[in-house]
Amino acid sequence: MHIHPLITDTATLDALCARLAKGDFVCVDTEFMRENTYWPELCLVQIGNAEEAAAIDPLAPGIDLAPLLALLTDNEDVLKVFHAGGQDVEIIYNLTGRTPHPIFDTQIAMMAVSQSEQIGYANLVECWLGKSVDKGARFTDWSRRPLTERQIDYAIGDVTHLAAIFPRLLRKLRKTGRGVWLDAEMEKLADPANYRTDPDEVWKRIRPPSRNAAALGRMKAMAAWREREAQDKNIPRGRIMRDETLAELAGNPPASQADLAKVRGLSAAWRDNEIGRRLMAALEQARPLSREELGERDRRGVALGREGSLVADLLKLLLKIRARELDVAARLLARTEELEALAAGQRDLALLEGWRRDVFGQDALALVEGQMAFAVRDGRLVMTRLPAEEPIEMAPAAPAERMAT
Repeated sequence: MHIHPLITDTATLDALCARLAKGDFVCVDTEFMRENTYWPELCLVQIGNAEEAAAIDPLAPGIDLAPLLALLTDNEDVLKVFHAGGQDVEIIYNLTGRTPHPIFDTQIAMMAVSQSEQIGYANLVECWLGKSVDKGARFTDWSRRPLTERQIDYAIGDVTHLAAIFPRLLRKLRKTGRGVWLDAEMEKLADPANYRTDPDEVWKRIRPPSRNAAALGRMKAMAAWREREAQDKNIPRGRIMRDETLAELAGNPPASQADLAKVRGLSAAWRDNEIGRRLMAALEQARPLSREELGERDRRGVALGREGSLVADLLKLLLKIRARELDVAARLLARTEELEALAAGQRDLALLEGWRRDVFGQDALALVEGQMAFAVRDGRLVMTRLPAEEPIEMAPAAPAERMAT
């Protein structure tokens, strides 16, 4: 593989992207800083395939990233390969309003061929290539210039190793017939909706002070105000106000701006500064949540009684058994909230559709409906079908065989 010197000009970048556009795939990684900003600051882009790889300096004077961004977001003929690529995709979305497509994430793919939930890059390289990744530059300040040769070598290694791993991982997926299992997961990663931040929706991520409609309305208003403040100032939202402080104010609103000086987590200056006045204005404009909004929030969680919780625990045990039998990550088959929803009586669930129903969902449903039970065979926990004269142990290979045909 040919490794290029650090690219700092548009002409060289354009020529590289023209060559990469002729291949079947490109591996992509980014280095960025976001500890002190709301928007991540892109500091380096690494890209390559089986023939060549390079690092691109987006901070170089005069460089135009248009050829690179066009390759990533406009070219549907080239597969874009990432590892744990959520934040990389977010950066590309922030720059273009679009996401890379089609897309492949090796961390997600590993869930279909192993029990790894979130395998790290170093472990991925060790698993497939038997090599150790130099972690010395992992916590470097990528915004400082000039970059050292060691930093650049470390960064490019992220795509050169990935270019060697991806074809082998793809072959294994094809051999097992599990590539189709990942289609929805990859499309979800590429969905632009995942990277849009609507200030009026961020309150849903915060632990509420209560189910009181007025308190939740205040939390919604303050969360939207904080998000816009953070975006305008380009600083982390926690620098404006921590979630715990915001929830406390939602549950116990100040009677006046002067009372903000008494709030833990806020400085005394809030009693008479501009940001304190803007916060009070947001509180004054807050309205209790509507019945529809309250219902939407309640539907996000499932209320399980004692018996329902026991059923959910049995479903989690079944999930663990099935994931072990198939040698896949349990989270790829079903998520905890889905199991709790199934135990509560819901049936409109992803685990009861498509391939998930074939390899796990139909047995999970049978367990809930009293048609299956656990048994111990030769010291190993298995499932049995009911009613039957003799318990029938599930054949671990059967689901994989069905998918391969």
